[in-house]
Amino acid sequence: MAEIATSPTYRRAGGIRRLLERYPFLPALAIVLVLLALNGFFSPNSLSYRSLTGLLSTYMALILLAIAQTYVVYAGDIDLSAGSILSLVNVAIVVLMERWGGGAGAVLLALALGLLLGLACGLVNGLVVAALRLQAIVATFATSIFFTGLALYILPVAGTPAPTIFWRTYGGRLLGLPFVFYILAGLVLLLLVLGRTRLTTQLLAVGDDQQAAFQTGLPVVSIRIRGYLLCGLFSALAAFCITGDTASGDPLVGGKMTLFSVAAVVLGGSALSGGWGTVVGSLLGALTIGLISSVVFFMGTPSEWQNFVQGLAILVVLMAGVLAGRRARP
Repeated sequence: MAEIATSPTYRRAGGIRRLLERYPFLPALAIVLVLLALNGFFSPNSLSYRSLTGLLSTYMALILLAIAQTYVVYAGDIDLSAGSILSLVNVAIVVLMERWGGGAGAVLLALALGLLLGLACGLVNGLVVAALRLQAIVATFATSIFFTGLALYILPVAGTPAPTIFWRTYGGRLLGLPFVFYILAGLVLLLLVLGRTRLTTQLLAVGDDQQAAFQTGLPVVSIRIRGYLLCGLFSALAAFCITGDTASGDPLVGGKMTLFSVAAVVLGGSALSGGWGTVVGSLLGALTIGLISSVVFFMGTPSEWQNFVQGLAILVVLMAGVLAGRRARP
């Protein structure tokens, strides 16, 4: 047994596990790099500065929604209403901007109210799941229908345009750099600040063992509610990005994005059972989904087969990421 424990193969395996324990997003990063290489192989122009900027701009909303999902997954919960919150905030801010004239002041005020609306939706989910102790997957499925209904009431038909100043700013440049880079920088700063707070550690502790967390004196209900508040906040931020990218309001725009956000969280190395994960991995997981879509398109896949091939590719990548992530978990 001593010979096995001190063998180079055993030490190498232990070193890889320690590396994955410290940086659980490494498998997702490796997958992103492989997909970038495949994109470059099938379409060299896809790796140009302009193309990569466009990719980031298009998938920034999914990145934010995946991060939103991560904070509830930390605690062992899930939010199937994240995409519906995005849709609700999207139509709310577009309608408010239009009614208030579409000027800079109207845009800023609408965005502020959009953040409050996202937080309110997160609070509703938190109270229903944590305080009333309903199953998260069932409760948030129900609230997703409720939020979608509100979005359809506010804007029954898609197509209301966002103010020109809003979408031109999102897709434009500031001081020579694409505006989306400033959004990414602000996101990184926000995540660094949140990472230094006790809330992230508390969410992970609750997800690891809720009963043990309660016995140590942690306010489990309050912590889970705050996780849903963060989810609502980031879902609202995702709505701002999808509005800037599409330049319009659509009450059903977030429909597919909820499940994509869950897939991105898993691709990023987080455990849906809670207690293990990283927002960096979720960010990379969202980029993975975007890059898979690009590869499928650049391969020249017929349109009727694109969804099938994309789903199969996501499944394969998901399996690879999960298998790699299992080696990192204690």
